[in-house]
Amino acid sequence: MEKGNLSINSENIMPIIKKWLYSESDIFLRELVSNGCDAITKLQKLIGMGEANVPEDTEYKVSVILDKENGVIKVIDNGIGMTADEIKEYITQIAFSGASDFINKYKDQIDDGGDIIGHFGLGFYSAFMVADKVQIDSLSYRDGAKAARWICDGGVEFELDESDKTDRGTVITLYIGDDGKDFLNPYKIKEVLAKYCYFMPIEIYFEDMEEIKKESEKKAEAKTDGEENGDVIEEPKKPEPINRTNPLWLKQPKDCTDEEYKEFYHQVFTDFNDPLFWIHLNMDYPFRLKGILYFPKLKHELDSIEGQVKLYNNQVFIADNIKEVIPEFLLLLKGTIDCPDLPLNVSRSFLQNDGYVTKMSSYITKKVADKLNSLFKKERDEYEKFWDDISQFIKYGCLREKEFYDKVKDSLLFKTTKDDYVTLSEYLDRNKEKHENKVFYVTDKNQQAQYVKMFEDIGMEAVILDTRLDNPFMSSVEMYNSGVSFSRIDSDIADALKNEESDDDKKLTEKFEGVFKEILKKDDLKVKVESLKAYDVSGVVQLSEQSRRMREMSSMYGMNFGAMPVDETLVLNSNNNVVKLLSEISDDESRKDDVELICRQIYDLAVMSHKPLEMEKMAEFISRSNKILEMTMK
Repeated sequence: MEKGNLSINSENIMPIIKKWLYSESDIFLRELVSNGCDAITKLQKLIGMGEANVPEDTEYKVSVILDKENGVIKVIDNGIGMTADEIKEYITQIAFSGASDFINKYKDQIDDGGDIIGHFGLGFYSAFMVADKVQIDSLSYRDGAKAARWICDGGVEFELDESDKTDRGTVITLYIGDDGKDFLNPYKIKEVLAKYCYFMPIEIYFEDMEEIKKESEKKAEAKTDGEENGDVIEEPKKPEPINRTNPLWLKQPKDCTDEEYKEFYHQVFTDFNDPLFWIHLNMDYPFRLKGILYFPKLKHELDSIEGQVKLYNNQVFIADNIKEVIPEFLLLLKGTIDCPDLPLNVSRSFLQNDGYVTKMSSYITKKVADKLNSLFKKERDEYEKFWDDISQFIKYGCLREKEFYDKVKDSLLFKTTKDDYVTLSEYLDRNKEKHENKVFYVTDKNQQAQYVKMFEDIGMEAVILDTRLDNPFMSSVEMYNSGVSFSRIDSDIADALKNEESDDDKKLTEKFEGVFKEILKKDDLKVKVESLKAYDVSGVVQLSEQSRRMREMSSMYGMNFGAMPVDETLVLNSNNNVVKLLSEISDDESRKDDVELICRQIYDLAVMSHKPLEMEKMAEFISRSNKILEMTMK
C-alpha cells in the first residue's frame, strides 16, 4: 500500500472548497457524472483511432447508485479508466501554493458567487462538499493494467492501493456526511440529475438500492407464487435512462420538423401551449454555438412574463438566464443555448470581459432580429396575428438595446383604432394630409371612446398603446425619429377636428373661463371655446402630453409628484346645443342654479371620456343626472 499527501501545500484547502461552494452543493453530481461521460467519450475516440479494443456490443453508460441504508452514493462509468499513476497525476495534485494565494487570486470569482470548481481541475473535489470520505476504484483500458483504489477522508492524506475491480472504468464512492444528508433522498438525486444532466451525451441511469431490494423481494414472492400456480413469469423491464443524449439543437435546422420543435419545447419547459415560433441557432465560427430560442405566447404586462433560457456546455447544464451571454431582453423567451467554448464553471466577471461572450451576445441578437424581419416581410399576415403576444418583448428589447431597435425598426407594428396593423412610416404616410409627423394614440379605447368617435367621423385614426411599457417606448421612438411626436388622443385636438376659430369663440372663452373656475373652484383650470365638427360633444378635457407622461413615469417608478401642477384644459364646443344654451343663460341671475348644474355636468362628462371619475364624484354625477332628467319632465 502506498501512502502520501495531496499536493496542495495547505492543510485547510478542503474547508475552503466546502465553504466556497456550500450554497450550490448539488454541483457535485454534475461534476462527477460529467467526468464519467468524458471518460467514455475519450475511450470512444481512442477506439476510433485504433488505440483501444472494446467489444462492439458494449453499451456505454454512467450509473448513479443510491444506498441510503449505508449512507453511500456511487457514480460508475465504463469509460477509459485510470491506472494508479494516473490517479496520482490527475487526482492528488491540486496546484495551488496555499489557501491565502487561492483566495487572493480568485477573490472576484468567489465574491460573484461564481462556481469555478472544475475550471481549475477541481471538479472531482466537489464530492467533499457532501462526503466525509471518497473512494475511487478504477481499471484502465490499457492491456495488462492493474485496478487501483484511492481513499481520502477530506484531509490532505490519502491511501493508494490495488483494487478488486475487474471491469474497465471507474467507480467513485461517496460516504455521505452531515452536509450531504439531503442527497440520500432518491427524489433529490433525480431532481439534480434532471437539472444538470438531462442532455448529457452518454446514457445516465439512476438506481435506488432500497427500491431494487423491494422489487427483488416482490419478484421472489411472485416467482414462488407463480411456480406454485403454474403462471408465466414476466421478464423484468429494461431500465430507462434519465437523459436524452441527442437534444434537438444538435440536428441541422433543415432536418427538424415543426412537430419536433414543439415536442422539444413541451418537454423541456413543461408548457402545454405551443410556442408562436422559434429560432434555431447554429454557429461554428468564430465560436461554436447551437441552440433553439422559442417565442412563447407572452402575457400582456411585462412583469408577468417568466422566461427561461438554459445555458449548456457540451450538453452539460450550466445555469438559467446568464445575461452576460444572452442579451437581457431575450431572457423573456424560453430556450436552450449550448456554448462549448465557454468553461463549465466561470465567474460573472470573466464573462463580462470575455470577447467571445460579447460576440455571442451580438450574434444571438442579430439572429432574433433577422427572424422577426423575415416574418414581417414574407409572412406578414401571420406576423400580425401574434404581434399582440410578442410586442411587449420586442418593445422591451428596443428600450434595452439601441442596436436591436435599429435592426427591427421597420418591422415594428402598431395596432390602430381601425383594428389593423401598421408600421410607423405607414401610419404617418396615410395620415399626413390631416396631421404631419404626429402619431395620435389611445391608452384605453373604451374610456376614450368619445375621442375615438370624433376621429372616426372624419376618417382619422389613432394607434393603441395600452401598457405601462408604451410610455418609455414612445419616448425612445421620438428620440430615434427626429420630428416625429406622439400625442394621446385627448391631449391635443387636431386641426382636422375643428372649424376655423371665430371672434365669438374668443369672447366665449373669456366669459366661460371665469364661470367654470368659480363654479368648479379650480383656479388653475384653463378653458377654451372652439368650434368642433362633432356637434354632439359638449366638451373635452385636454391634458398636456408632457405633463401626463411625467406623471405616468413617476407612478411607474414609485415617485410622488402629487404637488406638480396639472396642465389641464377644458375645451367647450361652441357647435353643441348645450354649450349654446349655457351661453344664453349664463348671465341670467334667476337661472344661476341651472348654470351651475350644466357647468358641472359638462365638466364631468368631459372628464369621464378622459379618465374614470373618483367614487365621490361619480355619486355626485349620478345624482345630478337624475335631477336633470326630472327637469326635462316638467
